[in-house]
Amino acid sequence: MVPYLRSKFNREFRPATYQSMLAALQSDCGAPVSFRVAETPCFFPAPLLKSMAVIGRELTERLVSDREYLRQAGDSIPAAYRASGESPHPHFMTVDFGLVREPSGELTPRLVELQAFPSVFAFQLALSHAYRRGYGLEPTLDPLLGGHTESSFWELLSRVILRGHDPENVVLMEIDPYAQKTLPDFLLTSARLGIRILDVRDVIPVRSAGKPARLFYARGSSLVPIHRIYNRTIVDELIRKQVALPFEYGEELDVEWAGHPNWYFQISKFSIPYLDHWAVPPAVFLDKWLEDRGRLPQEPEALILKPLFSFAGQGIRFGPTAAELESIPPSLRRDYLLQQRVRFEPVIETPWGLTQAEIRVMYVWPDEGQLEPVITLIRLGRGMMMGVDHNREQEWVGASASFSPQEDQER
Repeated sequence: MVPYLRSKFNREFRPATYQSMLAALQSDCGAPVSFRVAETPCFFPAPLLKSMAVIGRELTERLVSDREYLRQAGDSIPAAYRASGESPHPHFMTVDFGLVREPSGELTPRLVELQAFPSVFAFQLALSHAYRRGYGLEPTLDPLLGGHTESSFWELLSRVILRGHDPENVVLMEIDPYAQKTLPDFLLTSARLGIRILDVRDVIPVRSAGKPARLFYARGSSLVPIHRIYNRTIVDELIRKQVALPFEYGEELDVEWAGHPNWYFQISKFSIPYLDHWAVPPAVFLDKWLEDRGRLPQEPEALILKPLFSFAGQGIRFGPTAAELESIPPSLRRDYLLQQRVRFEPVIETPWGLTQAEIRVMYVWPDEGQLEPVITLIRLGRGMMMGVDHNREQEWVGASASFSPQEDQER
């Protein structure tokens, strides 16, 4: 994308340097990185990344300010997982884009999906450091967005995750956190902020008549109160694994959420049919499409079917036939999104050929502040699916980070 940086990197690349970079990254994380990390970082012009950050913020703010939309989105939350104490807005956002080539030859972004849920903020910063050190990248190349420095990046995350609480009273909560592929991010976040990593099943509720339940975790023979939860628990996984929780999401809890569970549903693939924007490919709920078959192309190869609340690409079908669509029980059709498929342009030159890049803009939204883009996450792939799980047997694909030349930042 920045030709002189791309050609210089490809020319100087050595496999041994890549292996050294991976070893240093794993050492920094304190745990094995169990997903594939790409051989190469990406070099994107800052104006292109800025345009995506602006689009993502515009779409998010449009949804959050639309009361009728929020009412309908709230109705989509499964009753057992509709939590009390909802925050006025999500604390975290991720907005994924691909690039398409216009008839004019210009590359422009198109939305893939958006999700009001935290991503691997700490890991992406560590990956950027590993690329910079391992390959001797120029110090002027910037991996951060919105004018952030590393110091302001951590200050903002601390403000949202801790919100002034003593770190011992804040937990990063997940299902089987030490078995998750995101463990490197958990460990980095825990080490930096001093918070506890806690399995959701190890939360200890203490209930008193007429009062909200208080939550604790065990430290030796003591119980430590939980005042705020950095929520990394994905409800879709709770449902799939049939995890029995020690508390109920719907009960009144004396706790604050950094990343309230309701927002996972309220800004998600569910949102896409409500977004009328040039960067958003047309989409409808499956039940609506089967009723009138309007708005989208009729040819299966031009469509993609997505479960609304699945994570990491699970359950996605490319080119579903009419018979496949009609085989989904009517009671479940509202839980699927049918979207016009977009052909993304491969733009990263590698020894294995041109490769597609999916660009995730990651945002933080403090309680007393504005939605701020802070960093990107890049997925490189040459197949239909861009997730790291779908590009295992290839090279020069997987998780990556982006850098922009300083001269671009100053324009």
